[in-house]
Amino acid sequence: MADNKKIAQDVLEAVGGATNVTTATNCMTRLRLTLKNNDAADLESIKKIKGVLGAQFAGSQLQVIIGQNVPKVLDEFVAMSGVTRGAAVEENLDAPKEKLTPAVIGNRILDYLSGSMTQLIPLIMAGGLFRTFAVILGPQMLNLISETDPTYTFFYTTLYEATFYFLPIYLGYAAAKKLGASPVLGMLTGGLLIAPSLVTSASEGGIVSVYGIQIAAANYSQTVLPVVLSVPVLYFAEKFFKKVMPDVLSTVFTPFCTMIVVVPVSLIVLAPIGNELGNLVANALFGLADLGGIGVLVVMAILGGFWQLFVVAGMHMPIGLLAQVQIIAAGYDPFVFVSTNCAMTAVWGCAFGAFLRMRNKEEKGLALGYVISAIAGGVTEPALFGLIMRYRKTMIGMIVGGAIGAVVSGILGVTYYLAGGASNFMVILNYFQGGQTNIILAAIGMAVSFIIAAVIVYLTGFSEKELDEMDAE
Repeated sequence: MADNKKIAQDVLEAVGGATNVTTATNCMTRLRLTLKNNDAADLESIKKIKGVLGAQFAGSQLQVIIGQNVPKVLDEFVAMSGVTRGAAVEENLDAPKEKLTPAVIGNRILDYLSGSMTQLIPLIMAGGLFRTFAVILGPQMLNLISETDPTYTFFYTTLYEATFYFLPIYLGYAAAKKLGASPVLGMLTGGLLIAPSLVTSASEGGIVSVYGIQIAAANYSQTVLPVVLSVPVLYFAEKFFKKVMPDVLSTVFTPFCTMIVVVPVSLIVLAPIGNELGNLVANALFGLADLGGIGVLVVMAILGGFWQLFVVAGMHMPIGLLAQVQIIAAGYDPFVFVSTNCAMTAVWGCAFGAFLRMRNKEEKGLALGYVISAIAGGVTEPALFGLIMRYRKTMIGMIVGGAIGAVVSGILGVTYYLAGGASNFMVILNYFQGGQTNIILAAIGMAVSFIIAAVIVYLTGFSEKELDEMDAE
């Protein structure tokens, strides 16, 4: 852990002491100092201070790049120097405006997604470990409590559902906060997607009327794409109504008018996108698989590499339903769940590779929690949202590891037999009906995914800058 007091003391000495500092403030990661004499500051010495990631002048201001612990460093700096504390500023106050290229737009989208999901790490870690706790104590492992025990039901179902069923609401809050919209309206946008009447109608195959427009009801619980698409609409609508609404009416009518706009756009256009894309992908994949041979291996590579992203986007349901039909009709599944299990173990491998590579004790502990939650509890969401969506390069390990493991399983002729079953390490039981050889080959395929993903994440998942920023926190 960084010694914030030592960092502040060393920086103060390197800038010429308290008598040379006029004001001190901070942004998200930088200590910003206004000096009387800029020439008195030794930039090279500042850069060598342990816990400092860099230093530069921006205009007349000295910026010392520290990391997420910068507010604590500022507190120590002000306390020991007695200088005037300025108001906190935006991170990119001095940055030139970027030209909107495809790369910049893509990075902003990924920053929005990862910035929204990162806020939910404590929630998804807790939710994942609730189920892990139940699995460890339950019949799947130690058999200390039965599946009918109230304690088992409470941890395995109730607390887990409280975490992940309401994910659109939590994510609506986080996404709105990330963009600068009203977080409570973000929650309302998420709540709209899982309103009980909508969920009930969806389970009955019914329809709902949105301003007189009839649409098929759908259950968007545990989905990500519908709400992250809807919150930007919320942001721009709220911004518009705040601008045009008279102050005396704004408190009541700005939220009302904002949601009047968001509701139809979300329910009619944006929320169904995941399901429609899922149907298109499912039809394309199963059509390709019908060709046999190389077609099946291509499909397995796609499912192994991208399945977890399908789940995040809410596109997985149509594919899973068609696979369930296959099992019910034929008694087995030769490629869908074989591939998705490789995708699952690739996530395990990513978390394990991250655990081995990270140096920061807190982040390392989180990564170990992701590993335990996934392998023992069968919950990959903490690793997926807390790691892979947060550090984008780790996604390469998930995609490559899952794809190669799935193709290896396809070549080996692995077959999956159960329409339901475990999603933790006990998933191997779903292959038992195929005999000893099938079990061994299934284990080989999943092990390939795990190992490749772990190695790729360990070698390429994090830049030195990211590791240094973790160390500075």
